[in-house]
Amino acid sequence: MNGVLIIDKPAGLTSHDVVNRVRRILQQPSVGHLGTLDPLATGVLPLVTGNLTRLAQFYGASGKTYEGVIRFGFATDTYDSDGEAQGAVEIVNVSLEQIRVLASRFVGLIEQMPPPFSAKKIKGVPAYKLARKHQEVALKPVQVEIKDFEILAVEGNRASFRARVASGTYMRSIAHDMGQQMGCGAHLQSLRRTLLGELGLNQALTLEEVEIACKAGKLEELFIHPRLLLPEFPCVTASEEAAALIRNGRAVNLPELSQARQVKVFAGQRELIAIATRIAGTLFHPRIVLAAEPVQQLASRK
Repeated sequence: MNGVLIIDKPAGLTSHDVVNRVRRILQQPSVGHLGTLDPLATGVLPLVTGNLTRLAQFYGASGKTYEGVIRFGFATDTYDSDGEAQGAVEIVNVSLEQIRVLASRFVGLIEQMPPPFSAKKIKGVPAYKLARKHQEVALKPVQVEIKDFEILAVEGNRASFRARVASGTYMRSIAHDMGQQMGCGAHLQSLRRTLLGELGLNQALTLEEVEIACKAGKLEELFIHPRLLLPEFPCVTASEEAAALIRNGRAVNLPELSQARQVKVFAGQRELIAIATRIAGTLFHPRIVLAAEPVQQLASRK
């Protein structure tokens, strides 16, 4: 069972919890996710199943869009509302103009300190494991990019926002840093991912919907059409002869796509069999073969 399924992750579950549940629903051990969401966060969590788990490498640098709420007045040790308050709670009222000016300072390339409760590794150990044991978490700042950061509204001590960011950006750290600059502390109260690459909430399903569809034998209808994946790569439908070569990792000529660097190669309308890279001229080599098994191996078992 090869496909891409977008889950609307509920709050309270880790991304790995969602993967495990979908493995049980599909009775499919080969399931992975594209882009971790914190337990607090909800929204777009794309899952890849079967041989399409090999596509994960192409989504590692995908941009993400979030909506959420920042609460001012106190910081937490996790930088979000799941953590413990650090210091006394201050009564603050912030204005829309004030927070928009503050938010503008974070747009562009910035140096960001990852949260101590994060998956960043220190000498091979995830930072959150050290933080839970109250051990020193010596993380280093990293460069991230905030492409857009719009403050939508402000009410009392809370500011709602929409942000478009490059991969590797922690919105928890943005909230924490804004609180430090305000001098009153702040944390991320809620977060919802609305877009990862080309995959959005309009395509997302609840875990319950997936389970119902699976029991009704309609699971295939829920998978994203593979031609919609990785839209930056052109699609080409290979002939039977070319598809057989590609399934065995052989280079083929694809003259109609001589200018493309990488392409998605299909056998028929829905079967994505490879991501191929142009070697020279019209000759493409399958960088990632997504076929179930090479043709020669299948033939040898008959």
